[in-house]
Amino acid sequence: MTSRATRLLNLLDDLRRRRRPVRGAQLAEQLGVSLRTLYRDIEALRGQGADIVGDPGVGYQLRPGFLLPPMMFSAEELEALALGAHWVATHADPELATAAGHALDRIVSVLPDTLRLQVETSGLFAPDWHPTEPEPWLPTLRRAIREGHVVRMGYADAEGRTTERVVWPFAMAFLDDKRLLAAWCELRRDFRHFRADRVRWLEGTGQRYPEQRHQLLRRWREQELRHAV
Repeated sequence: MTSRATRLLNLLDDLRRRRRPVRGAQLAEQLGVSLRTLYRDIEALRGQGADIVGDPGVGYQLRPGFLLPPMMFSAEELEALALGAHWVATHADPELATAAGHALDRIVSVLPDTLRLQVETSGLFAPDWHPTEPEPWLPTLRRAIREGHVVRMGYADAEGRTTERVVWPFAMAFLDDKRLLAAWCELRRDFRHFRADRVRWLEGTGQRYPEQRHQLLRRWREQELRHAV
């Protein structure tokens, strides 16, 4: 289910792209909410400073020039965001790469002209480098990490022997040429690191694992620190 914050951003993006008023019923249908919820969302955006004109039965339109206060960044922050989005576009799976592009577009769209030009003409670049194609199950893994869900997978060791694993994924690292998953492994009853390119098959279970993700992260970091000493 889409969170309210995400829905408000989607509504704001929709209004920003339109040049003419749009009826509330049309907006509600696109967002998959009731008309009453749409009216409450409009009022919530107005309360946050969005200059939305219109009324029920007439239609709504976002006046140009609305700036979300959290979207105001320093020059260095904007360069970091743009460079990070470009890096993700060439190192992550297509779904995450597209999300990075949309996020950057959203930020740029609400910037004043001077800052928008600064981002669009930035001299900082990330290499357009794809040494290996991202594994097709990366989106499933990312969602499992985000939602705290158990996954099942077939995993091959260095000799090519495949075992079935049930794991609790809580972190993933995107390196230049590989992706590494950190998870609690039910088979080994311990933390394990898995290379995404050795995963032979993977399926989400939709079941939450019994610990909170932040608790797993804390225990994993403590264990890694002990091993480093």
